[in-house]
Amino acid sequence: MNVTKRVKFEKEANEDKGSTSQAMAKEDPQDITEIALTLAKDAITAAVKSVEEAENPVRNIDWITHGEFTEEKGCKQVEEFVSNWEYQSHWEHYTEFLRKEDVLHSFYYIYCVRWSIPTARRPIARITASVYFTIKVNKNKPPDTPIDVSYVFEGHSLVHRPGKIRFQEKWLRDIIEAKYVLIYPNIFQFNSSGVFQNILGDF
Repeated sequence: MNVTKRVKFEKEANEDKGSTSQAMAKEDPQDITEIALTLAKDAITAAVKSVEEAENPVRNIDWITHGEFTEEKGCKQVEEFVSNWEYQSHWEHYTEFLRKEDVLHSFYYIYCVRWSIPTARRPIARITASVYFTIKVNKNKPPDTPIDVSYVFEGHSLVHRPGKIRFQEKWLRDIIEAKYVLIYPNIFQFNSSGVFQNILGDF
């Protein structure tokens, strides 16, 4: 009796296993196709990005060395670097030195590049977007070692390095638009050309 039950159980188990294997066999080709398509799309995206970067590489400049560095030269280099960014002609910017910090084995020189969109009605814009540059000069590094440069956009914590990421004008527009929303929540518009205009006229 027990033998009969065991044989019947094993037969049913094998039938279930066979059914499962058949089901998996039926589903596998579709899964494999989806995976293959995903991998192909990723490969194409990566290839396109690689070609674009080769044709239009991220712009950088030749940064000066520790031995060449001065506060004034640092300011000129920051200005030269941001001038290589791609942005529409209505933007204006200026660079200023903020402060020098003595931190352990290094000096940190902090600069600010302020961006704005002046208009005929308001040549001096009330609202600006700032980009903060830090030039790190190590006290112990050889004079021929290039300076270390990093920068962050106002209101953001992500640290950028020159030559590592392509500048996007949208980052500046987002900062200015956010400020307009806070100051004038109901009376501004942002048109496609990237110039802020007040719906009710001049501020």
